[in-house]
Amino acid sequence: MSEALGIDEHDLKAQNPRFLLRQPRALQWFEHGRLVKRHDEERQAGRFELFLDLLYVAILSNFADFLAEDISGAKLVKYILVLAPSWHIWSDIRELMNSFYNDDLLQRLLILWLMAVLVVYGNNAPLVDEDIGAMRAAVGSYMVARVTSNLAHLVFSFASYHHRRQQRLWVVLSSICLCIYIPLYFEDVSIRGKIAAAAVAVSLEEFIWVFCYSPVAKKLLRVKYSTAVDIAHEIDRFAAFYIIVLGEFLYLIVKGSNAAVGFNEGLLRAIWTLIIAFCLNWLYTHADGSMESTHPLRHNIYTGFSFALIHLPLIAALLAGGHVAAASVAEEDFEDAQRWLLCEGLGVGMMCLYFFALIHACQDEPGTLLMTKHVRIIMRPITGLITILLPLAHHLNATEILSIIMAMYVVCLVWETVGSLKKGACFFEHWSDVDYPETHQQEEQPKDNEATMP
Repeated sequence: MSEALGIDEHDLKAQNPRFLLRQPRALQWFEHGRLVKRHDEERQAGRFELFLDLLYVAILSNFADFLAEDISGAKLVKYILVLAPSWHIWSDIRELMNSFYNDDLLQRLLILWLMAVLVVYGNNAPLVDEDIGAMRAAVGSYMVARVTSNLAHLVFSFASYHHRRQQRLWVVLSSICLCIYIPLYFEDVSIRGKIAAAAVAVSLEEFIWVFCYSPVAKKLLRVKYSTAVDIAHEIDRFAAFYIIVLGEFLYLIVKGSNAAVGFNEGLLRAIWTLIIAFCLNWLYTHADGSMESTHPLRHNIYTGFSFALIHLPLIAALLAGGHVAAASVAEEDFEDAQRWLLCEGLGVGMMCLYFFALIHACQDEPGTLLMTKHVRIIMRPITGLITILLPLAHHLNATEILSIIMAMYVVCLVWETVGSLKKGACFFEHWSDVDYPETHQQEEQPKDNEATMP
């Protein structure tokens, strides 16, 4: 990563209380390959970005509910195809706030408008295969959201020159890509044709995003100024969305008091689900367990894009698996479809976490920790593979399946935690400096008096 250069805040001031509508200014950019930042301090998610996340709690839960009601291959395809567009809308907002955040009236109203459109999308998307009106409402609201974000990029490209060429390339290509969704409006088009069109559009949108912000596009456009991200803000936003997904593990284990009364198998499954979610949160935070590690967004362009792209399959898998795990509290046993969705969701999620750890660059000297990086994280793919194959054991009931998964996740977590200790590490740290400073002074005072007596 190139050295970051600060900009004189007297000349370039991001916040100005005299205006309700402030000029959108790029917060960071590359100039001749060198990173320039408007401010040196690290950013965190704004309050209105977090408010947006609250809506996604409900949207994701709604998608998972409809999938779990009637689990089939067709429903799973629909689940992926309605989840991906909602992720794209969230990503649009994340990118805009990362590059041009100034928290003025226009940006707050932009978030409110996109949230209103998301309410339409979140209510209609699960019903797209049942009613043509729901299909049109879902596709229309999605296109409105993307066009709104594109218009924001276009307006911002006039207000700030730092991302201009790449922004306009993105606006043109992504707007053209939206045309692929047009067949979904027509009742005469078969459901297979609509699925194919949506799948092509979703995949192409991912490709266009990578292309527009890649070195290839920068070379083709011959840009002097190019896009850059605030890495701290980007990491914070992805982590926040991951936490939203883990919330699906926890919501249903309490809602409806299905684990009452006293100690019962339902309560046991609720606790096992909680432990699984806790382990998943720990493993995401733990990354590759290195003492000195370079985050994928800071390593190189390829690991940076991989970090962003891996989150869609990660959240899709864990959202589905977590919903079934939590819903098991109210059920005596799994049906075959539920068994497969639970295990495939959690297994694929663990595989994604393995890839997530791989793209972190370990900077530790050889022999620093008890285990090398690949030995430390080897339990992730092993655990993921066993979880994926677990439904083949047809004799296991719901409690036994969750018990096995929970035990494997705990073993994986303990293995990585112990393997991330330095060589020669002790189990307990010796406690020191536990007394008040005044105690030491009072004990030393008489000795000083004795030394001064004749």
